Amino acid sequence: WVKTARAAGMKYVVLTTKHHDGFCLWNTRFTDYNIMNTPFHRDATQELAAACKRRGLVFCAYHSICDWRHPDYPLGSPGGKTEKPNPNLDRYSDYLKHQLDELLGNYGPLGILWFDGEWEKPWTAERGVELYHHLLSRQPSLIINNRISKARNEMAGTSQAGQFSGDYDTPEQQVGKFQNDRPWESCITLCNQWAWKPDDPMKSLQQCLRTLIQCACGDGNLLLNVGPMPTGEIEPRQVQRLQEMGAWLKKNGASIYATRGGPFKPGAWGGSTHRGRSIYLHIFDWPGDKLILPPIDKKIMRASLLTGGQVQVRQTAEGITLTVPPQYRRTIDTLVELQLNEPASQIAPVAIGK
Repeated sequence: WVKTARAAGMKYVVLTTKHHDGFCLWNTRFTDYNIMNTPFHRDATQELAAACKRRGLVFCAYHSICDWRHPDYPLGSPGGKTEKPNPNLDRYSDYLKHQLDELLGNYGPLGILWFDGEWEKPWTAERGVELYHHLLSRQPSLIINNRISKARNEMAGTSQAGQFSGDYDTPEQQVGKFQNDRPWESCITLCNQWAWKPDDPMKSLQQCLRTLIQCACGDGNLLLNVGPMPTGEIEPRQVQRLQEMGAWLKKNGASIYATRGGPFKPGAWGGSTHRGRSIYLHIFDWPGDKLILPPIDKKIMRASLLTGGQVQVRQTAEGITLTVPPQYRRTIDTLVELQLNEPASQIAPVAIGK
């Protein structure tokens, strides 16, 4: 798994340690409903954490707040639609903390704790705040998503203003909107389903790369979901797609890694990222023979077509005009680097027409 993640150009891995049905993928001492009591009888969480450490990836954990199997959690299967006879949410909250302490203590330090299942009625914002501070007391460096509390705007994933909402937003199955004042990460599946299923339609390389690029241009991250097969292996066609993404990143990763979104906001035309004195223009669709960008108060010192070929750039007080001959335009992404005389971060983000 980790070799595949590295080949894809990923920097961190988030494992589903417990989903809504309560099954635990580690050697927990707080319930027998875990992977050690299966024929597999191996601690997959420990093995993955160790593999990440060996190969320089940050190990993170997904963990469901709701637990439809645990007797103390008020709701149960199917889908949290039944009520249990004698629930005790205070006792369940202690169980939740004990298990999370196990993950932090035995498999950490973790990069992220990625919560889910907070939408159900029993969980409250107050319990989310309490759990958040409890976890930071155990690992101050921990990053925690906004689903620990009750502030998420459904699948858009943005947090409601003025409400406690963890450290970052979580758009689901969609690219987040441009937002550079609060971190965000889109969680999107490589196929249609979160879990593996036979013949599940898989996204094309263009869809995958443009999703990644759009996230970076919007000043966010991409959490790309891959569901292993029942054998524990990642499906070969999915491995190939991930390797193709990694091959693109080997050539063009400077325009993605350690960049910020903007200053030209994403649109149908594409988007931009920046780092230092460089602006990286990711051009998907040309509105005509030329692409016209709004003016900026920095001088363009040099322009390069990083995907190969020639680009002409003309800068005036009215705007920036880019021309790339058709033979040098790329189907997935035509990538232009503009080198400025001053840092690109000093330019206020601006939208363009198309």
